[in-house]
Amino acid sequence: MSFLSLIFLFSLLNLAQSQSQSPRGVFIDCGATVASLIDGRQWLPDATYVSSGTAKNLTDPNVAPILSTVRSFPLQGNTNKKFCYVVPVFRTGKYMVRTTYYYGGVNGRDSPPVFDQIVDGTLWGIVNTTDDYARGLVSYYEGVFVAAGKTMSLCIAANTNTDSDPFISALEFVLLGDSLYNSTDFGQYGLSLVARHSFGHNGSIIRYPDDQFDRYWEPFVLSNPTLASFRNVPVSDFWNLPPVKVFETELTSSGMEPIEFQWPPASLPNSTYYIALYFADGRNSSSRVFNISINGITYYHNLSVTSDGVAVFATQWLLGGLTNIILTPAAGSDIGPLINAGEVFNLLRLGGRTLTRDVIALESVKKSLENPPHDWNGDPCFPSQYSWTGVTCSEGPRIRVVSLNLSNMGLSGSLSPSVANLTALTNIWLGNNSLSGSIPDLSSLKRLEILHLEDNQFIGEIPSSLGNIDSLQELFLQNNNLTGQVPNSLTGKPGLNLKIFPGNNFSSSPPSGA
Repeated sequence: MSFLSLIFLFSLLNLAQSQSQSPRGVFIDCGATVASLIDGRQWLPDATYVSSGTAKNLTDPNVAPILSTVRSFPLQGNTNKKFCYVVPVFRTGKYMVRTTYYYGGVNGRDSPPVFDQIVDGTLWGIVNTTDDYARGLVSYYEGVFVAAGKTMSLCIAANTNTDSDPFISALEFVLLGDSLYNSTDFGQYGLSLVARHSFGHNGSIIRYPDDQFDRYWEPFVLSNPTLASFRNVPVSDFWNLPPVKVFETELTSSGMEPIEFQWPPASLPNSTYYIALYFADGRNSSSRVFNISINGITYYHNLSVTSDGVAVFATQWLLGGLTNIILTPAAGSDIGPLINAGEVFNLLRLGGRTLTRDVIALESVKKSLENPPHDWNGDPCFPSQYSWTGVTCSEGPRIRVVSLNLSNMGLSGSLSPSVANLTALTNIWLGNNSLSGSIPDLSSLKRLEILHLEDNQFIGEIPSSLGNIDSLQELFLQNNNLTGQVPNSLTGKPGLNLKIFPGNNFSSSPPSGA
C-alpha cells in the first residue's frame, strides 16, 4: 500500500495533458452518479460495473473530485461475502489495477474498516488505511495482472476483523504495454506493488503525463548523497519503460564511496519479490562500474552504466524484514556508483479459476433469477473462503461446481436450462422459493443424486428424462403447480425417494409413498 496527500492528489488531477496520449483503460469513480473529465480521462460512474452497495457522498469539501464519493458495502450478515466490480477488458491484456481509498468518516466511526480485496479468484491482500487516514492521507494499492477472459473482477470483502462497512473510492484498469514486466509468468503470478521510487527526487510524485501508464513514482532522498541532474535518456527501448523524468535525479556518492541505503523503507513480510532497478549515466567520458548487493547477497556484479541506461531485474528474490542495498565501486571504475529509480513487487501466486463452462452456466442461471444472491459476481469458487452463496466446488486441478444449495433464499424467476451444463453437479437444492416456469431437461447431469425443487411455483410436466439419471436417489417436487402424467421412469425407478404430493395437479393417482 502507498499513500498520497489530499492536496497533492488534487493538483495531480488537474494537470495539463498536452504532453502525451492519455492512458488506455477503464476509470471508475466509485459512488459517482455522473461521468466527469479529469486529467484528460473520462471517469465513469460505477453503477454499470457493480450490482450491490450504496453510493455515498463525503462531507469534506476539500477532497479531490474522485474522492468526494464512495461505494459502501453492508457488513451485517456479509462476513466472507464478496462484492465485485466486473469490468470489460481485452482477453490476455496486461493491466495495472489500482484501487484508491479515502474513508472520510463515511461510516460515522473515527477509524476506517479493515477488509480484503480480491482480483478475479485471487486474494490480493488486506486493505488497511487506518494509519494513512489518521495522517490525512489517501491510500492506494496497485497490481499488475493479465486478463484471462473478457472481463476482470475487483471485489471488496469483509473478513473477521472488519468492524464497519467496507468501501472504495476509485478503481482503475490501465492497459499496459506487452513488454512491461514480461519476465513474470502471469499465468501463475500477479504483481502487487510494494514500492516504486525516483531516487534523489524530492518533489511531487512523478506520474502521467511523465509516465505514459500513470504509474506513481514516489520521491526518495537520503540525508547526505550528492543529487545530480541528468536528462535526455533514451528510454523508448528501456526495460519496463520508466519515464524520462526519473533520470533527472539520482542517488550518488562523493568520490569513490559506496552508497548504502534502506529500501524499500518499510519492513517486508517474508516472501518472494520482483525487483527492478534503473540506472543511466550522462558522463560519457567516465567508466562507471559497480557491484550491487541486497542484504549482503550479490544482486549484480560489475554493472557498467552508460548514457544509454540499463535496467537490472530479479523475477524471484527472497526478502523479509528491512532491506539493505549497497552499491560499491568495482575495481577499475574511476567514478562512484549511482541509482535513479527502482520498483519492488510482491510476487502474488494466483488463486484457482473455476472451469469456464461452469462459470458461463452459472451466469445464465443468475440471469434467469430476478433476485440472485448479491455476491454472485467474480469467480464462483475462488478465493475458497469467498465462494458464491450456495455454491460448493470440487478440489484438485480442474475446479467444477458440485453442489448448488439455494433453499429458502426467497428467489423468484425461472430455472435456466443452462443449469444442465453444470455436469459435475451431485446436488441441487432449490426448495422453498418462488421459482416458476418449467423444469428444464437435466438428463446431462449424470452425477446428480439429489434434486429438491419443492415449495415453488413450477408448471408443466415432469421431464421424463429425469428417470434416465442412474445416480438420482432423491427427487422432491411437492407443492408446485405441475400437471400431466408422472413419468413411469420415475415411479418405477428402484431406490428413488420420490415426493410429488401434495400441491400438484397430476392427471393420475400418486404412486405409493409419493
